[in-house]
Amino acid sequence: MAGEDKAQTETVQPEAMAEDVNSASDAADFVEPAAEADVDALQLELAKAKDTISALVDQELRTKAEMQNLRRRAEQDVEKAHKFALEKFTNELLPVIDSLERAVEACNSEDEAIQAIAEGVEMTLGMFVSGIGKFNVEQHDPLGDAFDPALHQAMSMVPNPEVPANNVMAVMQKGYSLNGRLIRPAMVIVSKGAE
Repeated sequence: MAGEDKAQTETVQPEAMAEDVNSASDAADFVEPAAEADVDALQLELAKAKDTISALVDQELRTKAEMQNLRRRAEQDVEKAHKFALEKFTNELLPVIDSLERAVEACNSEDEAIQAIAEGVEMTLGMFVSGIGKFNVEQHDPLGDAFDPALHQAMSMVPNPEVPANNVMAVMQKGYSLNGRLIRPAMVIVSKGAE
């Protein structure tokens, strides 16, 4: 009998399984529209999440680029600060050089005492100019050069048939540059040429 019970349960089980499968497929028919709605909602959420991710990635790239540009600008500012730190100091020294140059020009006497003073002032001026030259301060004496408004400041224009038009015929004050940057233009008198 135990063997018969076992055989009955074996035959009953496949039938029960078939009924379970049929009832599960019927349940799937009822669940299918809801599952499709869930799939559509999930796909919509996925698309929104992908859009959000791409927007955040784009924002991160822009932020990195902005930070890199900011770092580069800061490095350039520091480099310029080092390069042109002496600009104010140099501007304060230029009148001293001008005064020494005027003193040399004024000493044209035949007196030996004045000649000795003139030589001392010339030596001092030479040391001063070479000293500031060590810090990349360059002196510009444009006498005879063509007038350049970027480097020269015209004080007046004088007709002179011996000098070509728009050339510097006299320098009232020399110009100076620091590391290639003009810190004071040369004050000049420019020739009009022949009238």
